[in-house]
Amino acid sequence: MWRLRLIVDDGDPYYQMALDEALLILRSVNVTPDTLRLYVFNPSAITIGYFQSLSRAVNLERARELGIPIVRRITGGGSVYHDSNGEITYSIVSTLDRIPRDVAKSYEVITKGIVYAAEYLGVEAKFIPINDVVIAGKKFSGQAQIRRRNTVLQHGTFMYATDLDLLASVLRVPKIKLKAKKVPSIRERVTTISEALGRRVTRDETIDALKYGFSKALNAELYEDQLRPEEIELAKNLMWKYKSREWLELRP
Repeated sequence: MWRLRLIVDDGDPYYQMALDEALLILRSVNVTPDTLRLYVFNPSAITIGYFQSLSRAVNLERARELGIPIVRRITGGGSVYHDSNGEITYSIVSTLDRIPRDVAKSYEVITKGIVYAAEYLGVEAKFIPINDVVIAGKKFSGQAQIRRRNTVLQHGTFMYATDLDLLASVLRVPKIKLKAKKVPSIRERVTTISEALGRRVTRDETIDALKYGFSKALNAELYEDQLRPEEIELAKNLMWKYKSREWLELRP
C-alpha cells in the first residue's frame, strides 16, 4: 500500500500557493515525499488560473470592496473563491510512478477522492471529465494540474458550505461558458455539500471525509506529519512572486 504523507493546515493565501509550488519543486528532485495537503485559505481568497485575464475572471471592484486577496496559480483552470468557513482545498504532489501518466486518466484517478469524500458525507457525486465534480449537475469541486519532470501537482476545491451568493458576486464566468452549461448565472451553476444535504456540514466532518476519500481512491495509507524546514523555507522564498503585481497581472 502507498504510504502518503498528510499535511492539514490553514493560512495565508500567498503562502498556500507558494507552498504548493515548493512541494512540487522539491518532490521533482526527490527531496521530499509524496504528499497530500488539506488546507484552508485564511483569510478567504480568490485564485485565478495561470492563463486567465484578471479583469475577466474577477469582479475587481467587489473583491476590493470586501478586502478579498487575489492570487494567481501556477496551474490552469478558472477563477475560484476559497471560503475560509466553507471550503477545503486539497493538493497532491506525487511522482508519476504512482499517478497515471495520461493526463485525463490522472485527473480521473485523483479526483475519485472527491467523489468518495462526498459519498462518505451522504451525497451522490459524479466526476465530469476533465476536471469537475458535480452534484445533480451542479459543480462543487474543480481541479487543476501541472507537471514538472516526473512529478505532478494537482490541487482542487471541496465546497462544503461556501457562501455561494458571495462567490457569484466576486467571480466572473464568460457568458459562452454559462450558455454551454445551460445555466443563466454562476449561482445556478454551483452548489455545496451542505446545500445538497439540507444541513450545515462542519470543517472537521469534511476533513475526515477527504481523508477517507483520498485513501480509498489512491489505495493509500495516510500518515499525518509536519512540513520539513526546507519546504517552509522555499515556500517563504516563493511568496514574493505570489504577492507581486507583476505575477497577478501576468498576461501569458
